[in-house]
Amino acid sequence: MEENRAKRYPIGVQTFDKIIKGGFLYIDKTGHIYELAHNYNYVFLSRPRRFGKSLLSTTFHSYFAGEKELFDGLKAGELENEWRKHPVFHFDMSTAKHLDEEQLLRTLSYKLSAYESSFGKDPELKEEDINARFERLVKIAVEQTGEKAVIIIDEYDSPLLDVMNDPARLAPMRQIMRNFYSPIKSLDPYLRFVFITGITKFAQLSIFSELNNLMNISMLPKYSAVCGISQTEIETQMKDSVTDLASGLGISYREALEKLKENYDGYHFCDESEDIYNPYSLIKALDTQRFGSYWFESGTPTFLIERMDSNPIDEMEMDNMTDIPESAFDISPELCDDTLPMLYQAGYLTIKGYDQKTKLYTLGYPNEEVKIGFTECLLARYNSKRMSGNMFVAKFSAALNRNDIHEALRRMQSFMAGVPYDLENKTEKHFQTIIYLVFSLLGYYIHSEVKSA
Repeated sequence: MEENRAKRYPIGVQTFDKIIKGGFLYIDKTGHIYELAHNYNYVFLSRPRRFGKSLLSTTFHSYFAGEKELFDGLKAGELENEWRKHPVFHFDMSTAKHLDEEQLLRTLSYKLSAYESSFGKDPELKEEDINARFERLVKIAVEQTGEKAVIIIDEYDSPLLDVMNDPARLAPMRQIMRNFYSPIKSLDPYLRFVFITGITKFAQLSIFSELNNLMNISMLPKYSAVCGISQTEIETQMKDSVTDLASGLGISYREALEKLKENYDGYHFCDESEDIYNPYSLIKALDTQRFGSYWFESGTPTFLIERMDSNPIDEMEMDNMTDIPESAFDISPELCDDTLPMLYQAGYLTIKGYDQKTKLYTLGYPNEEVKIGFTECLLARYNSKRMSGNMFVAKFSAALNRNDIHEALRRMQSFMAGVPYDLENKTEKHFQTIIYLVFSLLGYYIHSEVKSA
């Protein structure tokens, strides 16, 4: 690969052609693109939000559209010889969030219309016949181009996640999406490749119940770094960026690498996975030259908060959840009320260990960004005033540092007074949990102060 073209960071840019044409930093994942395209016909990938799924999807789009010039100097450019131009149907379902049934149908119809304007539309089909329109559209495109079609569905589960905890709303929305996806199986003779991404697996959608040959690469070791940035990549393709960060902060290269690792590394998507960095936070930190909580502050999904409220977890075990079977990682949220699978799928927990004998996993927080952010989020849920756990612990820690025990106790009493009297099952266990969360955050502040002293 050529040296990284320019040191512009793709903040807010997640389209492959835009990154390449704009001279932004790009970590070459095209070797995976070539391999997947030549080994499989149907591929599914689950990764947390803001983890590079959309960039990977658009890379597949450019590859199958035959945009050879974009791959100059990249691995796929070396490997591919044919560069055939396939009709590509790329659906970004992240634009179909927070909708009711009618709005969802209109959105799907609009997405189809965009392609029908290029390939034509069967006049006998009604607007609401989205599955029939989808099927006919693909067949028309194949007839016109003489090439098999490619279907890319990015964030396939987005329309369903926000209603996941509301069965009355989930059922009709799921039926709409099931109808939309249903033609994929029957279209097999017309398809060259299908790529689907999401956060979780909705078992009752036709994608998983009917596509028996769908290859789920989410936990395959060879594709553990297909999204995100590996330790090897940051020390090779991003070495200059880390050097610039170190220079800007007045620390050594090794210290900068350790800080990045502490804050943003630690994701493992299988038992043999190398360390994977959160790409969103990593790029933000390199761009701003500050170690912020970028991924966590970009929003905790509503569906996860609702699931935690209705199905509480033991907060004191969050960083060391043992004896987890592999089946828990991709269990459908419709079929299980347990919060644990969603915490893993959404990126708040990751694989920390694996017992070869029992074939059971240990889960925990991936890094400091997630641990501190999630601990603060958990702590705030116990306080009726929604007082910032971070603010409280910062002031509590400062009082202890001044040896002002009276002030420290006053702040603790004030925070505890915010625990609502009508809290369900308000027991000693709740107060133990609050104290545990407080001192987990306190440990972070003490650790930070010692390092900066």
